[in-house]
Amino acid sequence: MIAPRIRIVLLAAALIASAAAAEAAPARPVRLSAASLDSLKAAHMKDIEETRTWLANSPTSYLAAVGRVDFGEKRVLVVGSGAGADLRVDAPTIAAEHLRVTVVGDSFWVQAIAPEAAVMSGEREVRDGILPPGTVGMGRYRLRLSHQRFPALILFDPQGPHVKDAVRQDWFAYDPRYRFEATLAADASPDTVIIQSTRGNERRALRMGVFELALPTGKARLEAHRLLEPGVGEADVSVFFRDATSDRETYGVGRYVDPEAMPDGRWIVDLNHAYNPACAFSPHYNCPIPSKANTLKVAVRAGEKSPTGVTGH
Repeated sequence: MIAPRIRIVLLAAALIASAAAAEAAPARPVRLSAASLDSLKAAHMKDIEETRTWLANSPTSYLAAVGRVDFGEKRVLVVGSGAGADLRVDAPTIAAEHLRVTVVGDSFWVQAIAPEAAVMSGEREVRDGILPPGTVGMGRYRLRLSHQRFPALILFDPQGPHVKDAVRQDWFAYDPRYRFEATLAADASPDTVIIQSTRGNERRALRMGVFELALPTGKARLEAHRLLEPGVGEADVSVFFRDATSDRETYGVGRYVDPEAMPDGRWIVDLNHAYNPACAFSPHYNCPIPSKANTLKVAVRAGEKSPTGVTGH
């Protein structure tokens, strides 16, 4: 894993190089040796197996999400088993009023109400403390403190009703024609733009620039963004896109891919790693919706396909 400081340096180098090459021709697929291609295919298969294992077994799998409450106009939500709780957890180990969670800037103030209440933040038990966005333990349950400038609490139950659903994930076969080492035609001063989200809210992001790619199905122009939200790093760049396979072979809302900065200022854009947002598996998430600019007329026959067997929506 690349250290955050090094990633930021690589990002800066990539943006400088990209600005100088803004008028470059569309990037063409990387030419790979047979050995390099075999290595990429093996790594891709490993990623797929790890993703499937996580979905089937993780206590915070998308399939384990059983509830969500948005803060909306409120600053405080109560978690508990009682009828008056904002986020209800129907379990004998959870008091009627168990926890109080308050939004404090980019963080959350978690307070135990019941004497037996506490959460686990890593290895640390917390009864009264300020925590960053993330996931905490609450007995058998997990509680996601989700910010995104649209704060919410998401409840996970590893024994929930959809954990054992026969959900099948599938991917297109790895195709080297969708792997690029591309220049990001960067704006001199990145614009702040609005990205719509699946729960109806607007999310602010920086438009970092544009990738021009020569796909096997035609030319593609894709904008890259960095969400302006807690937990998103300075070097985190994402591409949210739809294409001619959306609502057919792939998830209708769209798919995402996360380019990787290279030391020479270019970016690895491997559409074989295009993945579905959490919303493809559960209604308890809030996912960016690709813009019209990133709605391609050509097909991207690479990356993750639409899942089957999802019953939680």
